[in-house]
Amino acid sequence: QVQLVESGGGLVQPGGSLRLSCAASGRMFRANAMGWYRQAPGKERELVASIISTGSTNYADSVKGRFTISRDNAKNAVYLQMDNLKPEDTAVYLCNAQVLTIAMTNVDCWGQGTQVTVSS
Repeated sequence: QVQLVESGGGLVQPGGSLRLSCAASGRMFRANAMGWYRQAPGKERELVASIISTGSTNYADSVKGRFTISRDNAKNAVYLQMDNLKPEDTAVYLCNAQVLTIAMTNVDCWGQGTQVTVSS
């Protein structure tokens, strides 16, 4: 079983910064695409940022210029640096990874989520 463990959420004031971390562990060959989603009350889950193994990234329009996604392929880890946070960024942030298992099958894995609250 592959497990994603997230950390780094918390309460910050508008304009503040947080860095989220997520590491995949378990029986896998490697993580391919990795990303961060978020879900706020009353809203559907949305993709915040994603990154593939080559380093190519994709961002939601609402976070472009403020968030930076990165990864460490050797550690099967993904990070999200969030700067200039806004109240509308408040949500549960979930790590996602498309993992190639040791059985050579692709599975879509999710973390438990970490709360990010931006409030004055």
